[in-house]
Amino acid sequence: MKPEDKKALVSDVGQRLVARHGKKKYYRPEDVRKATIDSGYGIDLVCWAHCIYLSPDDFTAVHEMAGEVCDQAVMKAEVLGDLVGSGGFELPDIDLSWLEWPDIDLPDLFDWF
Repeated sequence: MKPEDKKALVSDVGQRLVARHGKKKYYRPEDVRKATIDSGYGIDLVCWAHCIYLSPDDFTAVHEMAGEVCDQAVMKAEVLGDLVGSGGFELPDIDLSWLEWPDIDLPDLFDWF
């Protein structure tokens, strides 16, 4: 997935989640899946939204049920690296919620993409 596509996905899905469920640290897997699909992204891209908006426990559970092995920290670091444009963002704590990245108001969060 190209960096600009990841930016759009994170923005589109995040706006839809906040509009539907309010500002939360993490969202339920089914809510993230629905927001991703409703935003016009294919089922194959839901995992990218999962890595941003699910808790570490939910992310692991979703992938274990699907028989997949995905590393949330690696995926989240890749997305965040694309968002900040450095390509080398390092995320030391996978428990970090998407709300804890920048210290700005939520409306501004989606404007800086």
